[in-house]
Amino acid sequence: MARISDFQVKDVVNVADGKKLGNIVDLDIDQSNGKISSIILTKPGKGLNFFSKEEEMTIYWNDIVKIGEDVILVKYRSSVDFEENQASPVKFT
Repeated sequence: MARISDFQVKDVVNVADGKKLGNIVDLDIDQSNGKISSIILTKPGKGLNFFSKEEEMTIYWNDIVKIGEDVILVKYRSSVDFEENQASPVKFT
């Protein structure tokens, strides 16, 4: 069995370009079946600032390719889309 803290220490990397998308801060769980439906990430490289809201993104569970010891590989077409906030399998909150 895995704990959320086991996921939070792993980097999430896009297999398309090898770029780090962020780190997991939360999980979405489907209450009807108890399964994880998506992971919530924050952008890498953001300093801790108490006055600004961190940007988050959602990666759907079906887009996860592999969960390794140190990294989670995801199928995400372009890290540029993360910056541009365009329609994609990733949802900003």
